[in-house]
Amino acid sequence: MSEQWDGRGLPPVAAERVRRAAAGGPWTSMLSVPSAAGLATTQYEPVGEVMGSIVQNVGWSGYGGCGGFGGGILGGVAGPMAPLPAFRPYVEALERGYGTALHRMRLEAEAIGADGVVGVILTADHLGQGSREFVALGTAVRSRATPPPRPFTTSLAGQDVAKLLAAGWLPAELVYGIAISIRHDDWATRRQASWGAGNTEVTGYTQLATAVRADARRRFGEQVAGAGGQGAIVSSLGVRMWHVEPAENHRDHVAEATVFGDALVAVERPAPRVAAPLTVMPLRPRGGLS
Repeated sequence: MSEQWDGRGLPPVAAERVRRAAAGGPWTSMLSVPSAAGLATTQYEPVGEVMGSIVQNVGWSGYGGCGGFGGGILGGVAGPMAPLPAFRPYVEALERGYGTALHRMRLEAEAIGADGVVGVILTADHLGQGSREFVALGTAVRSRATPPPRPFTTSLAGQDVAKLLAAGWLPAELVYGIAISIRHDDWATRRQASWGAGNTEVTGYTQLATAVRADARRRFGEQVAGAGGQGAIVSSLGVRMWHVEPAENHRDHVAEATVFGDALVAVERPAPRVAAPLTVMPLRPRGGLS
């Protein structure tokens, strides 16, 4: 029977991986050949593959319609958009899932003496019945010189980390922003989205996508600041939209936006390598000088 675990610290299977690493077993890596070659030019070396995961239920707590956005039956201009309070538990569940997976991955990296994790792959897979598994998987690295103040995590490959270090930057943390908004399909929206409207802009959906993307970017910026980042690289920015019908002749559209990237901190640039001077030999054309 497997060991009971209360959800704190390392899961038993992760603790067993750490034990094998401490015993001097072979390490594994998810680095590609270019990534490993790029990392070899820096002070960091791979020490093992690490991961963190969590399975949790993710549901629409409290939603009962209707979307409070739009201009009403005459399609007037909507006011500022913001997520309804009922959607906040859904966003918090996603944030908790990604955050817990990353936290457990970092704990395993620290347990094997790593100073960072590169090439992190972050996924959220539906398992049915509202459950999702959030997984963070990457390659732990250790510094051969002065280690960073705290272990870092980044989705960047080894060659990209090398380029950042050469430019005076170090990844601090893999960060993300998630937002949900909803908009009622008013008369104007239904007319623009109908099959007979032709190739025309559906302004209500444009407003919804723009608003939810801006909210996700705002939350992304908050995470960058919370990680102590002085800048960030956005790796992905996506919006998905679907409709719900809470009542007869009543349709809303929901939009979910996600932003993922890497917070960066400034570090001292390594001393440039001085190339040996080239030997220049004069070439004399055949037949002498004319």
